[in-house]
Amino acid sequence: MPHLPFAQISIVVLLLHAAGVVAAVHALMHTRTPQGAVAWVFGLVLLPYFTLLPYLFLGSKRFSGYVEMHHSRLARLRRLDDPAQLALSAEYPPHTGAQRYQAISKMLGAPFLSGHRLRLLVNGAASFEAMFAAIAGAEHYVLVQFFIIHDDELGQRLQGALLERAAAGVSVHVLYDGVGSHDLPPTYGAVLRAGGVHIHRFATRRWRNRFQLNFRNHRKVVVVDGWRGFVGGLNVGDEYLGRKPPLAPWRDTHMELQGPAVADLQLAFDENWQWITGQPLALLAPRASGGEATSLIAATGPADAQETCSLFFVQAIHAARHRLWLTTPYLVPDSAVNAALQLAVFRGVDVRILIPAIPDHRTVFLASTLYAHESVRAGIRVFRYQPGFTHQKVLLVDDDTAAVGSMNLDNRSLRLNFEIAALNIDTAFAAEVERMLAADFEQAVEIDVSDYSRLHYLYRVLIHVARLLSPVL
Repeated sequence: MPHLPFAQISIVVLLLHAAGVVAAVHALMHTRTPQGAVAWVFGLVLLPYFTLLPYLFLGSKRFSGYVEMHHSRLARLRRLDDPAQLALSAEYPPHTGAQRYQAISKMLGAPFLSGHRLRLLVNGAASFEAMFAAIAGAEHYVLVQFFIIHDDELGQRLQGALLERAAAGVSVHVLYDGVGSHDLPPTYGAVLRAGGVHIHRFATRRWRNRFQLNFRNHRKVVVVDGWRGFVGGLNVGDEYLGRKPPLAPWRDTHMELQGPAVADLQLAFDENWQWITGQPLALLAPRASGGEATSLIAATGPADAQETCSLFFVQAIHAARHRLWLTTPYLVPDSAVNAALQLAVFRGVDVRILIPAIPDHRTVFLASTLYAHESVRAGIRVFRYQPGFTHQKVLLVDDDTAAVGSMNLDNRSLRLNFEIAALNIDTAFAAEVERMLAADFEQAVEIDVSDYSRLHYLYRVLIHVARLLSPVL
């Protein structure tokens, strides 16, 4: 193969640097955070040979069609002063404790409502047994959305359950994320479609989306007949049942809720569905559950005008008066969440964070390690879960509030992914979550303030380098 002349090499280098400068200007104008903008600008200007291609995958910050639809739907359906919303709030008056979180309600345009029956689902076996039982009892429709669906034993069990309901005349709708489910074979969806199931891959852009790694739909939602809803951290795959070492046993949490907030859970699904198909779904109103818990569905994402996931955490942390326990597989908080956690310590709040002791994503784990040590120095108690990998996303505030959902404490969840959680105010449910987390902490090792100094110097350098990548992790 002949070598390129020096002049041609020079032209290629100049063109790469010119393209890097153009991309750097784009990054400067569209990157959401100053830290991210600095990282991209310097990388694109100085090392375009290594950063241009990743920027094509990670740098896109616009999907205007979805944003416009999202905002129009919020204006039409999510006005808290709308007469229908006011009537619903009068029928299901929220617990007085919801007042501490009214900023979240106003930010999302979603009301706190009482009248919910809640069920905590610990780990994959209990969660999927509950979801499959609900699906088996569906009479009208089933809505299913997961970030990851694998064509393994659990995925095939889901496939069979959905085909059975479709054959019984139930309308079945499935959404999955194209990147999260990148290894899902086309035959999986083909079998479902042949059996009458409506299944689509979520995309924020109808072109070039296969090359867009940002704006993934990380939500995990199941709704049956408009009155039974499930939300949490579990995807569909055998690893979520703890069948794939070395991450086994897999520790995760889901929950079921029945009551008026299920309407907002299925509304979040319907918005995604309408974007993909162009057709809204015919949805049923939730039936009365006989429960008393107050709940709000927090559906956040990059289409929002504000960084709603980050603000959700900030407000929930600020509401804590004596206890704040949270679990996350990835501890890479932004500056706002980090500051809120530190301020909670100064208020005398018992702040504890549970994170994994083993990685599923090496770079994120390294960055999390540094943030964990810095958190400990700030007075936050950080624990590493020992039996296996912990993937749960749970927040416990004081003695009455608990949130379960898909939100991680990393840049992807806080700014780039579509996420969803149920924020619940109920002392009985909070007590159940407390017992669950207390058992988790008992199986964890607390990080000591002196542990950082015991790390090998080169490892310390490595975790500091990993933190530089936090804006894109």
